[in-house]
Amino acid sequence: MYLTKEEEKIYDGELGWAYQISMRILVKLGDLYGAKSLIPIESAHISGVSYKTINDAPIEFLKALLESGGRSRVKATTNPSGIDYGNPIFMLLPTDLIEKQRMIIDLYKKIGIEDSLTCTPYYIDPPRSGAHLSWAESSAVIYANSILNAWTNREGGPSALASALIGKTPNYGLHRPENRQFSVLVKVEADVKCEADYGALGIYLGNVLGSRIPLISGLPSEEENFLKQMGAAMATSGSVPMFYLKKSKKEPSEIHEVITVENRDIQNAYENLSSALEKPDLVFIGCPHCSLSEIKSIASLLKGRKVKSDIKLWVCTSRLIREKASDYIKIIEASGGQVICDTCAVVTWLKDLGIDTLMTNSAKTAYYAPLTNRVKVIFSALKDCVKIACIE
Repeated sequence: MYLTKEEEKIYDGELGWAYQISMRILVKLGDLYGAKSLIPIESAHISGVSYKTINDAPIEFLKALLESGGRSRVKATTNPSGIDYGNPIFMLLPTDLIEKQRMIIDLYKKIGIEDSLTCTPYYIDPPRSGAHLSWAESSAVIYANSILNAWTNREGGPSALASALIGKTPNYGLHRPENRQFSVLVKVEADVKCEADYGALGIYLGNVLGSRIPLISGLPSEEENFLKQMGAAMATSGSVPMFYLKKSKKEPSEIHEVITVENRDIQNAYENLSSALEKPDLVFIGCPHCSLSEIKSIASLLKGRKVKSDIKLWVCTSRLIREKASDYIKIIEASGGQVICDTCAVVTWLKDLGIDTLMTNSAKTAYYAPLTNRVKVIFSALKDCVKIACIE
């Protein structure tokens, strides 16, 4: 891979170990995927923040980067951690978990990476159309590529961190226009009406598409929240990096495969995502983290109602959205719900918090929670979640 003179100096260690190891990570990645050079990025988004998912190993690496003078050269944000330090319920976790999670967050901050602690960095500072990024959260990657027309590969935590320190990423994959073409036409003939239906659709499509890019037709709504849920689910059951929406009736000539989605496919996805029949301990909303419009919708459903005493209701969002939604937050909290920031049900210790069964409208959570937290799941629409959570 071609390196400029400045990049060669970094590669050879002239700017210190932190930048050298970061450059070598990027060059190794570029060589592996046939990149010819590095390109500048507008921002990086780093996964691998929750102590629950990364454990101890990365802590020493982050310390070494910091001690070697490593600092982010571009705007860089972080994925959710395992704890909301502003909510007393998380102080019930073991002390060592609380302390080590705080250490990880502090190390990232000292390296110059924002403690945004959200999977929706695009609500904080949306990237420009056509901007090159190095993002490591799968739901944010497919959102950026498909909805915002930004350009990013699905990075791992280490490569996104390396890109933050160098300010560049290898020029391969979805940074190349020829790799951003759709190859499959998806015809949605199923009745998809709500955000959970779109999530179920995404789970089905991720399973059948793998990593292929689809052109999707037949969606009755292109509401942002619906597309966010669909995309997050496609990147969960598969590794779909982006999708296109069909805008015209003309059939594209370059398509060689057509996939038709029927009602039974959506129903099967619902059944596969649900593993419980009993009453949930937790009703969880906000994966990916809620937007301002979602918070408003949740508040409107909860206004004048009360959450049952034996069920917890969590609504997860970023601190920025929480600040913007203060009036709606008051309604949610008055009902007995809790608005949680900096974490989510997928990356915290649910069992330690007394959760055995959760109900959610997030297909991504329904897919991952049994694997990451060994809890049972009920997957259903937002209106159903609120109905179950509240006193009749």
